[in-house]
Amino acid sequence: MKSWEEELAPPNIPRTVGKTVTVSAMAARRRSLRRATLMASLISLIALGTLAQVFAPLPSFSSRSTSSHPTLKKSISPRFEIDEDMFWKDGQPFGIIGGDLHYFRVHPQYWEDRLLRAKALGLNTIQTYVPWNLHEPRQGELTFEGIADIVSFLELCQKMNFLVMLRAGPYICAEWDLGGFPAWLLAIEPAIRLRSSDPFFLEQVDRWWNILLPKVSPLLYANGGPIIMVQIENEFGSYGEDKAYLHHLVNLARKHLSDDVILYTTDGGVRENLQKGTILGQEVFSAVDFTTGDDPRPIFQLQKKFNKPRKSPPLSAEFYTGWLTHWGEKIANTDATFTADSLDKILSINGSVVLYMAHGGTNFGFYSGANTGTDESDYKPDLTSYDYDAPIRESGDVDNAKYKALRRVIAKYSASPLTPVPDDKKRAAFGQIKLTKSAFLFDMVDEKALFSEVESENPIAMESLGQMFGFVLYTSEYSEKKKKSVLSIPKVHDRAQVFMSCTSESRGRPKYVGTISRWSNRPIELPYTNCGSRNKLYLLVENMGRVNYGRYLFDKKGVLSFVYLDGRPLYKWKMISIPLHNLNEGQKINSIIPHAHPNYLNASSHRKLKDGEDNLEPAFYSGHFTVNKVQDTYLSFKGWSKGVAFVNEFNIGRYWPLSGPQCDLYVPAPILRDGVNVVVILELESASPHLSLSSIDKPDFTCGLAKQNIP
Repeated sequence: MKSWEEELAPPNIPRTVGKTVTVSAMAARRRSLRRATLMASLISLIALGTLAQVFAPLPSFSSRSTSSHPTLKKSISPRFEIDEDMFWKDGQPFGIIGGDLHYFRVHPQYWEDRLLRAKALGLNTIQTYVPWNLHEPRQGELTFEGIADIVSFLELCQKMNFLVMLRAGPYICAEWDLGGFPAWLLAIEPAIRLRSSDPFFLEQVDRWWNILLPKVSPLLYANGGPIIMVQIENEFGSYGEDKAYLHHLVNLARKHLSDDVILYTTDGGVRENLQKGTILGQEVFSAVDFTTGDDPRPIFQLQKKFNKPRKSPPLSAEFYTGWLTHWGEKIANTDATFTADSLDKILSINGSVVLYMAHGGTNFGFYSGANTGTDESDYKPDLTSYDYDAPIRESGDVDNAKYKALRRVIAKYSASPLTPVPDDKKRAAFGQIKLTKSAFLFDMVDEKALFSEVESENPIAMESLGQMFGFVLYTSEYSEKKKKSVLSIPKVHDRAQVFMSCTSESRGRPKYVGTISRWSNRPIELPYTNCGSRNKLYLLVENMGRVNYGRYLFDKKGVLSFVYLDGRPLYKWKMISIPLHNLNEGQKINSIIPHAHPNYLNASSHRKLKDGEDNLEPAFYSGHFTVNKVQDTYLSFKGWSKGVAFVNEFNIGRYWPLSGPQCDLYVPAPILRDGVNVVVILELESASPHLSLSSIDKPDFTCGLAKQNIP
């Protein structure tokens, strides 16, 4: 019996990084087989008396030809294929050493910079997801501009001599809101079944891929582009067994991409996942992923059982360089030497590999996802930072132990020297930024031109209101008893801050009475106020990111049940959508942010702001800082509580230093400008007593308390 190495790795195949092998025993063997096949065919033709016809003169291709028998050059079209348990690029064996780098997590002006760093790491292939929700945030409103300009990103990859593995979805996971599905899918009635052969779901998928795939088809390798492989779904074996759904995706992909591209699936390297997630019988290559440090040999051997004979080059499509982090956890990290040694084990047996992540980047806007544990109330939202402890850090830094260790390993298997490593980009600390409370959120709600309002007997989910991200304010009224009342919300996604006020007191501020969260859903007491009229109840509900993985993927937001007061349902609700723009929306929505800056507020709004008044009431704070030389920076939110921040109206993401571990938000230089730069934050709870932020030049992941102590 052959050893693992003999079974998995063809002998004498030098690994290639960035170019194909020029001399190869396997290539020679392959050419020898082809010559033998050709000679056998010629002998057969001679026997049949057809040789003269085979070598008959070819007709002229042009009436303007100067010769009736023009000299023809054999044209070899670009080709990337699988054979003899290897990848072949233009007839030569090829080893993939790739890395995930997501265009939607990097400012477009930094795409080239991050790709240069990936090139210097020794990568020859870039793998990226395509998030449907980024490109179609609202049904029928498609965007392929700015950070969503996937064609420009792919063309840049090709310009920099990268191949591309495109993870087209429609589901991507990726720690991205709803696994990349657009949230408006959740508003379709009756409810559709995501990731299934439900015809109503497939109708939407077909419409999306009928737009996406023709855009990327000209960029396939066979058409002269960089795309060598296109992934079907993502880790479906960890979710379901609906083979009809997977076959439908394959047929749709072939319709637009033909047979000239390798379709592939990626599943965890255990038998059960591969049985459920692979697509046999349709020439779909099955790749695997597994825990960093696992012995790759038995997993690659198992992979062979789910590919056709001689069609199973060993490929770890997600080699984890680090890990994700949720709010309330310690920042995740993995040892550089351990990670590098694990990579070496794969490359030493001629395995191909894709680093997940090569560069993580940032979950700008509201797009960070979430995970769940034992049930859907065990909710774990992801950080704004997607640093991932990757070798190329969130800000692009590569002067770190992990980058150097991985680069040393990759260099061992490179057929040519690696490109020089770029210097880390300089960052600036612009100092303290003084802020002013510029508006209470509840006061701005009265500006009807900015806000949409819906009335209903019962609360309505955020998606059904047409509000996909951010916040919804639910209001109702009730008659007070001569004792405290108990408020409960059986199902709130994800966090409701509860306020109350007396309707007869026109100047009274709403009073904060507590928070009901998805993960610690406990009733709260509403105090007796002796109002003399009806009390008004406010529920400010925050969407903290939809679940991106697992059985609770169908994750609507808002108040999803009755609201009970002393055990009785409370009726007659108003739902007010808070218009905060998300990533890549820009001025496509009538955002509240420009109106939250003092320059836009009228005098009556200012009179409502009383010095020293806090009351845990959500408010906007704004300020500015001057930049003489534009460079990357971080905004530190130490001393603040929880909220969302905007720089020059760009949504840089959520902050929550009380929960941690992330203390600050990354601000790439392209967001800034020479001169005055404006910061606006929506603080949901307590402002810093100093009413200031700090612009710093280093990331900080030391904030936070235990999550269970935070409502």
